Amino acid sequence: MTSQENKDKGHADLKNCKPGILYFNKEDKRIFVSKRIGFLGWTVNFANPIAYVIMIGILYILFVSISK
Repeated sequence: MTSQENKDKGHADLKNCKPGILYFNKEDKRIFVSKRIGFLGWTVNFANPIAYVIMIGILYILFVSISK
């Protein structure tokens, strides 16, 4: 089984969705993953620490732009 197949297998497993909507898979090192229903877009792997840095950065930019 290839590494891509392992990632896809983990992505399809509902145990990796906390609390049913947030993707959290420590074995998957990707930051952004497509949603299980592909045409709905992308989501963030919250098991990756870089995801939190990106989310905080986005929130900071939003906060700064709204507060001006």
